[in-house]
Amino acid sequence: MRNTIFIILFSMILVSGSVLPTTFAAEIQAGSGIGAGLAGVDHPGTWYPGENLKVGDYFKYKLCHESYKDCTDYWFSMWLEKEVLGGPEEKFRFQVLVEDGNRILKGHMDVGKIAPEAIGGTVSDNVLRYVSVYKSSIIWLSSFATADIDQPGKGPKAFTLPSWGKIANIGGEQIGAIGMETITVPAGEYDTIVIGWKSGGITSHIWVVDDFPFPVKASTWVQVTAGIPPQEYRFSLYEYKPNVSSSPFAGFTDTEGVKKDAGCITNYKLVKIFENTNTNSMVINIQYGPEKPRIGCDIEWVINFKKAFSTDLWENQVHYDILKVNVIDGQTIPIASAAEDEGHDKFFSASGKAQRYWLMQGDPGLQKFAVIVYGTGPAYSVPNSESFGYVILDIDLQSKKPVSGSLETLIPTQTEPGISIPSWIKNNAGWWADGLIDDASFVSGIQWLISNGVITIPPTEQATESGASIIPDWIKNNAGWWSDGSIPDNAFVSGLQWLISNGIITIS
Repeated sequence: MRNTIFIILFSMILVSGSVLPTTFAAEIQAGSGIGAGLAGVDHPGTWYPGENLKVGDYFKYKLCHESYKDCTDYWFSMWLEKEVLGGPEEKFRFQVLVEDGNRILKGHMDVGKIAPEAIGGTVSDNVLRYVSVYKSSIIWLSSFATADIDQPGKGPKAFTLPSWGKIANIGGEQIGAIGMETITVPAGEYDTIVIGWKSGGITSHIWVVDDFPFPVKASTWVQVTAGIPPQEYRFSLYEYKPNVSSSPFAGFTDTEGVKKDAGCITNYKLVKIFENTNTNSMVINIQYGPEKPRIGCDIEWVINFKKAFSTDLWENQVHYDILKVNVIDGQTIPIASAAEDEGHDKFFSASGKAQRYWLMQGDPGLQKFAVIVYGTGPAYSVPNSESFGYVILDIDLQSKKPVSGSLETLIPTQTEPGISIPSWIKNNAGWWADGLIDDASFVSGIQWLISNGVITIPPTEQATESGASIIPDWIKNNAGWWSDGSIPDNAFVSGLQWLISNGIITIS
């Protein structure tokens, strides 16, 4: 059986891995094109993210970020519906549509007029993760340029300036206008000013248009000290329309609403399977949940690829997929692919860590799944098949809804005693772990949520006076692992209890 699946799946590699996607062929040579010799460009005027933004503007981007599925592309559309009046800050209300493989998510976000960054508490829960990517890519330049002329170091930036500022990392280089270029993206042809910076010998580029609110294209790279740098983020403007008076998203159905009708389980623990591949090429740590997912619902997958000779070491640049397979007459045959369902021939993990959701379709019953490694090597290359291998596992799929009065409906969902944490808080924990929320903001937010009963934790002895002021790294690490489903609720709660017992969080 193992030889059979090897032949079948390896033939898939030869077919799918032989063709380089033309869309991104130009991105293989990191930093190719205009260099980052900063001196400004001979172009009048200034620019900042959000410049000339108007009610009725509609934008559709194809984008990715290394923090989300290792820079797997999805569609992000936004329509500026209206101004939001009242409150301490002038705001715009964007309606948002995300098309991520077979997932369609509709929501909204309010952004500031000084900088078009999403304002906390105004973002729909189901699009929070994607709005975080928007902040770290499409409007990333708001860290250097804003509409506020009174804020030192910010304000609109002239294209003639020799530098707009410095990248905030070790050895960070200056960023600024490095050239002018006429480019064509799916939305049209634009005369652009290229904003760039060089980090570790690699040049990153963002193409902006004077008097246009958002960049039309970007290709940036992660700073590395050795080896080939992975893509940090890229995007391209696919559609732009002004003066759109009614929602362009009216004809889309949010798939999360459909999942609610399927009776999807939302409170579950991940099942853990740690195995060598059939070829002993590497160890694959697989976690999935729920244990018995339903048709019409997602299976969450948390996958770590480790060296076969040492599980403390990560495999990098892994080409992989998650398959549903059938065994017919002793032959194991792929019948469904998670990558194909998202519009890709395979997945890629630069770091060796992956988290994915796969919507289950078909018939209920015990089904066989395979996590397959096609090989290793840079993205958009034919993988080195020396690392080929797979792990097979069985998962019991349930029907969409339990029959009324069945045993399943009579057994309550198991939860940690004394613990209740809304799922949307995982997004906040992840942002804190990634440095998008500072310590003080996260702590004060958690303190308010516990004090007002939104979060319930076991009784914890509270410090009588302020104690520690520095939050240990293990608490922030726990928050990040909990946000991506690697550890259960009680592990995250243990960190909150430490903060309470040491006087950092005070419960009224």
